[in-house]
Amino acid sequence: MERLGKRWGVGPMRVILILVVFTCTGFTVMFLKRPVVALFTENGEQPLLFSVLYYILILPVYNVILLVYGTLLGQFRFFWDFEKRFLGRIIGKRK
Repeated sequence: MERLGKRWGVGPMRVILILVVFTCTGFTVMFLKRPVVALFTENGEQPLLFSVLYYILILPVYNVILLVYGTLLGQFRFFWDFEKRFLGRIIGKRK
């Protein structure tokens, strides 16, 4: 916890809130997968193409859910900065 607090530049209570946001986001994405799979596939079978597309398309959904939970728990600024750094790494943007 101390190392995360130093790395993120936050106190112990904020570390806990941030970890709760990541946890809630992960569980939400996990629970959303079953209905999405049932909606777009027959008998819940997942062809390889569907799996690849799902994991590519879930990334923006995950990021939006992360911001929503971050806002609900009062950590919007942290997660907004986190998203900007993340997108910068994906796009290859350097400071």
